[in-house]
Parts: sequence; C-alpha cells; structure tokens
Amino acid sequence: MPQPITATNDFVVKFANVNGSGSASANGLFAKSILRMGVPIASRNIFPSNIQGLPTWFEVRVSEAGHMGRRGGVDMMVAMNPQTWDRDVAEIEPGGYLFYDSTRPMPKSKFRDDITVIGCPLTEITNNAYSDPRQRQLFKNIVYLGALSALLDMDVEAVRASIAAQFKGKEKLVPANFAALEMGRSWAHENLACPIGLRLRKADAVGDRIFTDGNSAAALGAVYGGATVCAWYPITPSTSLAEAFEKYCGRLRKDPETGAKRYAIVQAEDELASIGMVVGAAWNGARAFTATSGPGVSLMQEFLGLAYFAEIPTVLFDVQRAGPSTGMPTRTQQSDLLSAAYASHGDTKHVMLLPEDPAECFAFGADAFDLADRLQTPIFVMLDLDIGMNDWLCAPFKWDPARKMDRGKVLDAAGLDAAKTFGRYLDVDGDGIPYRTWPGTHPEKGSFFTRGTSRDRYARYTEDGAPYVDNMQRLLKKFHTARSIVPHPIVTLAKEKARDGVIFYGSTSAAMREALTALEAQGIHLDAMRIRAFPFHDDVAAFIAAHERVFVVEQNRDAQLRTLLINEEEIDPAKLVPVLHYDGTPITARFILSAIADRASAANVLPFRKATP
Repeated sequence: MPQPITATNDFVVKFANVNGSGSASANGLFAKSILRMGVPIASRNIFPSNIQGLPTWFEVRVSEAGHMGRRGGVDMMVAMNPQTWDRDVAEIEPGGYLFYDSTRPMPKSKFRDDITVIGCPLTEITNNAYSDPRQRQLFKNIVYLGALSALLDMDVEAVRASIAAQFKGKEKLVPANFAALEMGRSWAHENLACPIGLRLRKADAVGDRIFTDGNSAAALGAVYGGATVCAWYPITPSTSLAEAFEKYCGRLRKDPETGAKRYAIVQAEDELASIGMVVGAAWNGARAFTATSGPGVSLMQEFLGLAYFAEIPTVLFDVQRAGPSTGMPTRTQQSDLLSAAYASHGDTKHVMLLPEDPAECFAFGADAFDLADRLQTPIFVMLDLDIGMNDWLCAPFKWDPARKMDRGKVLDAAGLDAAKTFGRYLDVDGDGIPYRTWPGTHPEKGSFFTRGTSRDRYARYTEDGAPYVDNMQRLLKKFHTARSIVPHPIVTLAKEKARDGVIFYGSTSAAMREALTALEAQGIHLDAMRIRAFPFHDDVAAFIAAHERVFVVEQNRDAQLRTLLINEEEIDPAKLVPVLHYDGTPITARFILSAIADRASAANVLPFRKATP
C-alpha cells in the first residue's frame, strides 16, 4: 500500500456534489479562503445543463508555485454524491484521501485499499442541529467546510473572513454560518487525526493579482472600449457576459447629474435578431456587440456576411462550448475557430482575438472595438467556457486614462467638403480600408445607405465581374493589413536550442506552461508560441519554418487551428503534429505532457546541439 500523500500548498481537492444542493457557495468559500491565506489556487466548476439534480464537480488546484491550469489527478476527493461515487473514488491518486458523509455505513467494496478514507457523519450532525430540511441541506455544506478546514490545517480566520465577505449586506446570516463551521471543525478535531498529510500554510504568493472570470472581464473591457449597445439572446455559457455588461453600464454609463442611461441593452427574440440589431447600431456609428456561443454563431451567418461585405464594424464575443448541435452546453471546447474564421457563405475571412485569461479578456474586449472601427469588419473575441465562467487568478486589469477611441477612417462634414471626391469603397491609402461616414454627417455628401449586393467603388450597384473581383481583392488586402495590427504571437524559447516547437492558444496556455516545465525536466526541449489572433502574424510562419516539426495543442477534435495554419500559411501538414483534447473538461498539464512526451520520444526529439555531431 502506498504511503499517504504529504504535500503543503501543492495538491488538488475535488468536490463531487449534486446540482441545486447549495454546495457551490461552500466550495467557493473553500477556494477563496485559501486565497486569503496568500496561496494561489485555480478552480474549475464542472456542472450540468439542467437546473438541479444532476452531478456537479468543483476542482481546486492549490499551487504556491502559481500553476493556473488543471494538473490532472485528484489528491483529495470530497464525495457528496452517491450517484457518482464509483467514478469519483476511481479518480483519487494512490495514497490520496477520500472524505465522505459516513452517516450511513458503506460496504467495504466501495472503498480502495490504497487511499486514506475519512468519514464524517455530516447528515447526522446537521439533523441533530436543525429541524428545517432546507437548513439541514445548506448548513451541511458549511459543516464539511469546517471539517476540511481542520483536516487541512486551514487558517480559520481566513474562512471566517470569507464567510463575512460573502454575506455582506446580509449580516444576520453570518453567526449561523460561523456556528455550522465550528460544528464541523469541532467534530473533526475530536474524532479525526488532524491535520492530514495535505496541509495549507500561509504564504505571500498571491501578490496583487485579482480573482475573476473572463465573461465579467470581457464585459468591463467592452465598457472601457466605448460600447454603448448590446443586443443578445441568452445562451450558455455567454449569458453572464451580457448580464455583467448591464451591471457595469448601470454604474459607469449613467449621466452623473440626470441619471439618464447612456447605453442600450436589448434581449432580442433570437440570435438572428440580436446580430441584426448590432449591425444596424454599428452602421449608425454606435459601438455595438453581441455575446453568444457556437449555436448562435451558426444562426448569425447571413448578417455576418452582410457586415463583412458592407464593411460594418461589429464585435462578437463567442464563449465557446462543446458541440455540434446542442452538444454539451456546460462543457468547454475551442471548437468554433473554423466557423468563426469563415462565417457566412461565399468568400469571407474574419478577425479573431484569442485571449488566454480574464486579464486579456478585458484588454481584448476593449481592443476589439478599435479594431472593428479601424478595419470596418466583424471582430470575434474567442473565449471559451473555461475562461468565461470560471474564476481565474490573473494580473490586475490595465488601462491608460489618456487613451482615446480609434474610430478609424471616418470623414466628418468638413472632410467631405474638403475631399475632391468620395467613394465609399475607394482604397485611397492602399491598405484595403476605405473611408466611411456616419448617416446624417452631411446633407448632400457621404453614405446614406448600404447594401449586401455587389457594387463598384462608388457604391453603385453592379453585377459586372470586374468590379466584384476588384472589391473582393480589396477586402482580402484589408485582411492582410490586419496581420500587423492584431495582437502579435508570444514566443518563449527553450533553454536549449530546440529542433521542434509547440503552438497553442487561449485557455490551453496555463496547462501548457506547466507541461513545458515538466517536458524540460525529461530532457525534451521545445520552443513555444502562443497565438493571440487571426489573421496570423508573419512571425507564425517564420516560427514553423524554423523548426522540423511543431506540435499544435488545442481543445477540439478536428485540429481547427492546425487546419487554419495549413490553409492560410500553406504549411506542409506533415510539419504540424496535432495534440487534441475534447472531452469537455479543461485540458490538463498531465495530458499535454503525456501526449507530447510519447511522440517526442518516438521521434527522438533532442536539443539541437545535442542531436548534431
């Protein structure tokens, strides 16, 4: 039998609960209490798409070293759901710990010989203390929080502070929660060997970082980016982004003297209506956006084609989930890249921004509106459920108070009068981007309407082939111009000169960084590139050309980023090795390590100078 795991500030605790049981509040308190101790954590909420009754899990990665991705494996399972007992127990690492409600006896066959089993009669404790059924259920969660705080040697004052903060404005509830917390702590101290091998110790490793989710960050970025119009239709996992935008607008977009709202938020009847409203508002000069997910993007295709062809600045926040069809609405994937990049029929190419955490969700959320105005085209900000709905420890948001909105090539009345001629689709500067006007800018000059049909450079309707080809080539030139102004990729060179490299993006980044360190420890050195936008900067093709092979790590089945690289950069497919994870859970460092190490060993991937005579 393996020895019990011993670790301080470096382990994984997973909670197995039932949706609707009130456990989310207690589990969140557990995570935030550890943060209050100065110890970094990464939490992941894995939940069903129904209202209540189905299994839900909450995983907390404790990592004083600051690893923010999922590691893989569970050191302690808090098993509160009989329906998932067997699979939950199977996840525990050899030498790990199982904490469960021991009110009812369990047969020996339900346990494992290679783990430490810790039983606490939670139901009995709460039944003795409370008569109301709902109180029994809710306070049972706080009782197990108390027991865990004793077992893991948590700072009880940090837990109390988290409870007080959670019930701010509802102070009458605080003493009752303190009492339930103490019930669990007292029982554990009196009946169990406390603490166990997994322990928490105060540290100073959190620094000035903040703990927030990507949807809230992107919504705040939209406010700072000048957005005044949001039209949306509810869809998991993007709904909270629109709701956060409304909350922030209520604080930041009201006239301080009159209280008048300086924003418009419309919950449309469907996704098609919402994107139509956004396109209309943007054509009239507002900064407008919608928030959706893969099924919504599918429905928005025709209007996206209009925005692309009529050159109307439009922003879409796509919080990706597992598809196709309804798929797994509450699971994460990076599975919309191809549908977003080429959205609509005909020849289209759309700009995509690929943030890695809430800090970049905020920054890219603001930048998207400048890019949309400068390029006069739809901009996709590609979040996913892992970034969007989970809380991440990330750098504080940065904003330059002197920053001004970049509205791009917009002519006012004076500019129209000064111009010798005005053609809505003239490429005056040779970058593919024409000048535009907002409706009503001038009583006689400028653009007063738009259309999705073919036209010449002066917006005159025509179905002649030559003007159509001229227009489509200019749109392609504009897309190439975007290469230089979208966020550039970030390259991290291996300590040894490496023959091979790895490309990744978005929420994969946290697990990827940890995996690179582990690969290095095994003597496998890879240069790494994090792609942050499409179209790809010239550095991307140069990075691939500089290596014999490049692993492309992503969270979908069809290797969508790899497909884009092959299609757009004309890369030899043999050079790009797919590493794919798509079961709906966030990718883990162990998965990446195993997938790359196995292939790297088979290919004899060695540092370059060690591989040459």
